[in-house]
Amino acid sequence: MRILIAGGGTGGHIIPALAVARELQSRYAAEVLFVGTARGLESRLVPQAGFPLRLIQVGPLKNVSLATRIRTLIEIPTSYFECRRLIEEYKPGAVLGVGGYASGPAMAAAIRLKVPSMILEPNAMPGLANRLVGKRVQAAAVNFAAAEKWFRNPEVTGIPVRPEFFALAPPGASAAPHLLIFGGSQGARIFNQHLPKIMAALLDAVPSLTVLHQSGARHYETTLVAYKASGADAARWQVRAFLDDMPERVGHAHLVLARSGASTVAELTAAGKPAVLVPFAAAADQHQRRNAEAMQSAGAAVMLEEKDLSTPGLLLSTLSSLLKDPAGLASMAAAAKTQAHPGAAERIAARLMELAS
Repeated sequence: MRILIAGGGTGGHIIPALAVARELQSRYAAEVLFVGTARGLESRLVPQAGFPLRLIQVGPLKNVSLATRIRTLIEIPTSYFECRRLIEEYKPGAVLGVGGYASGPAMAAAIRLKVPSMILEPNAMPGLANRLVGKRVQAAAVNFAAAEKWFRNPEVTGIPVRPEFFALAPPGASAAPHLLIFGGSQGARIFNQHLPKIMAALLDAVPSLTVLHQSGARHYETTLVAYKASGADAARWQVRAFLDDMPERVGHAHLVLARSGASTVAELTAAGKPAVLVPFAAAADQHQRRNAEAMQSAGAAVMLEEKDLSTPGLLLSTLSSLLKDPAGLASMAAAAKTQAHPGAAERIAARLMELAS
């Protein structure tokens, strides 16, 4: 059996796709071919994972200049026919679209050629490519129930998360409160700018609190300098450029301050971690905001907007009130667990194989 996986761009799209590809390969001995673009993370991550990748030329349509949008519109017919030729040559049993630049033309070609097709949508608000083809595919696997309305035959499967997150035990009742500030692999500049400003007051407000702040490599030095200048007890905070042991770090935390990308949210739910989520305001289609809203509605998180962080009193009161309320944190943790989806890769792969066969 051959499966074609189309799309990528960000880690939130390509990392779940790779997990599904591994499941297809190991459980069903399927051949998997990816199609993407040179500008997306798939150009690096897919070959590293040992899967073949075919590149097409197509760019973004949203949140870009008029010149870029015109160039993309010119590229779309060519990219569509490239994908059509690829599908006719590869003869996949099914095509999985994961969103991103390459997903649109590949899924359009699969639909036109009547090849069974399925969407994997990690966000509460689907991207443009997935919205355009959502009602014409045979099935969809979504991470949030809010996304179901955009697709034909949707199922809330969740997205794949490393098993280590599901195995985490909550911190002991006697453990000192611990806050993890995580801005993603590149860090979040807004966290780096505003958290040092309130750190001394936060540590005073929450006795025995410790803090680990992941800043990203680019902003590590300036963030470290800001913490040192804050007057906060240096024995109770730590700044790290990058965290390569995320399950362990998440496991120690009583509360996580983070962005609300799909992969981050999925990891927090798998771990059962209460969170303060700050959506990236410039994210396409406000998908991070929709993710955070879904978590807040479930009682698993509190959402703050970026502009809220520039009000030190609001940020300080939100964090301190949560950290001083163990019962409230436990309730949020239980709510987070209800949003988790163990076995997502297995279910997505199985449904894809059902379509293909």
